[in-house]
Amino acid sequence: MTPDRLRARLLGWYDAHARDLPWRVGPADGATGVRADPYRVWLSEVMLQQTTTPHAAPYFLTFTRRWPTVSDLAAAADGDVMAAWAGLGYYARARNLLACARAVASAHGGVFPDSEEALRALPGLGPYTAAAVAAIAFDRPANVVDGNVERVMARLFAVEAPLPDAKPELKRLAGALVRDERPGDWAQALMDLGATVCRPKAPLCDRCPVPDSCAALATGAPEGFPRKTAKAERPHRFGAAYVLTRGDAVALVRRPPRGLLGGMLALPTSDWRATRWSDAEALAAAPAPAAWRPAGEVEHGFTHFTLTLQLYRAEGEMADAVWTPRSGLGALPSVFLKAAREGLDRLL
Repeated sequence: MTPDRLRARLLGWYDAHARDLPWRVGPADGATGVRADPYRVWLSEVMLQQTTTPHAAPYFLTFTRRWPTVSDLAAAADGDVMAAWAGLGYYARARNLLACARAVASAHGGVFPDSEEALRALPGLGPYTAAAVAAIAFDRPANVVDGNVERVMARLFAVEAPLPDAKPELKRLAGALVRDERPGDWAQALMDLGATVCRPKAPLCDRCPVPDSCAALATGAPEGFPRKTAKAERPHRFGAAYVLTRGDAVALVRRPPRGLLGGMLALPTSDWRATRWSDAEALAAAPAPAAWRPAGEVEHGFTHFTLTLQLYRAEGEMADAVWTPRSGLGALPSVFLKAAREGLDRLL
């Protein structure tokens, strides 16, 4: 099948089966000249970098109700945006989100630039997101390659090189299919095919619009593509976290602006290291003098390591604490919310 025939088949499938997403202008509306809002496209793409569409959708709706334009988001307080981002992955993305929104508001009058090159110049906006916004919001012929598109390319062409080494080849193969005709719909058609049919496990090949073009299907084992190298085991770290209460309030601290969970409110902790903390070491690292007692522990997985937090609980005072009622702990990053709940369940 020629590339142009493959494109026609896949675009026809997209016209009939496009997902209904809160940030998307569907193909029927697009055909009448309705254009996607660049702010909504950009916001959704940033959210989707670390999570799935079903998980991101309610966050997207919350953000766009609270901050309906990029200028509204640019004017928001950092802490409000960080709290609203809780549960969406790396908080560095939320900081980059604000930096980009403020650059669009201040340097571009609240209007996103309409070329891939100009979008790349915005802070925190990498090659993939710039290509996605250029294609989907402005119908520029950009090569938009996310994990779904990589999987589709790997299967269409039975690419034997494993990920991540195969990424340049997969991007080249995807780029060879980009045309001036309907580039935004083409990008979203590939994404939808990967998300709903050409799935990582148990692909629905009987529903694929281009099965006769799929070299991986011809091997009899399409789910074996893309090839992957074995993942190295994540290192494990240990730390101590301290649940200090004053009546109904819990002592929180603001983490340093850079680094993991930077700028977020959190429970006070020790350093995180490769060996378990003894009670004596943990008590010596406590943030305030108090009658600390062990209060269990929690496990948490980050992208690059796993963590055990040994918990200690006390009632007392602490200088420079941000005293927060128990009812207000829901905005904590998940690792600290988990630790707070476990520690507070332990009676003093």
